[in-house]
Amino acid sequence: MITTAYTLTVRYVETDAQGIVHHSNHLVWFEEGRSDLLRQQGMNYTDFEKAGFFVVVVEANLKYKAPAYYEDEVRIETTLEKAKGKVLEFSYRALNAAGVLLAEGRTVHVVIGTDRRPTPLPEEILARLTGRGAGEGG
Repeated sequence: MITTAYTLTVRYVETDAQGIVHHSNHLVWFEEGRSDLLRQQGMNYTDFEKAGFFVVVVEANLKYKAPAYYEDEVRIETTLEKAKGKVLEFSYRALNAAGVLLAEGRTVHVVIGTDRRPTPLPEEILARLTGRGAGEGG
C-alpha cells in the first residue's frame, strides 16, 4: 500500500514534568500522519465529509519504544495498510532524527454515512486513496 512521511518538531506543551513527550501525543501525531497521507493523495477529511462520509476510529494500538524530547524532530511514517469497503487501516512509525524508533502503532477506521451507520466508500474514492485506477480491485 501507500506510505508517506510527515516531520514535526516536538513542542514544549507536548512534554511532561520530566521533559519527555507525554504518551497521549503519539496518537495526535499519528492523526497528523493520516491527514498528511490524504493530502499527499490529493484529498482530505473535508472532502470525505462533504461527500457524506465520516471516518471514525474503532481501534488504536500503540507501542512505545524510546522517549522523545522537546524540540526533537520526529518523522511520522504512515502506511495505508487496508482500504476496502467501509474499513481503513493504517500503521505508523515515529522515528527521531537519528532514525531511532520511538513508537509504532496501528489504527482501524470504519466509514459511516450521514445516518451514522457503516457504509462503504465509493470505488472512485478508494481508487484515489490507494493510488490505483478504478476497477483494478483491492
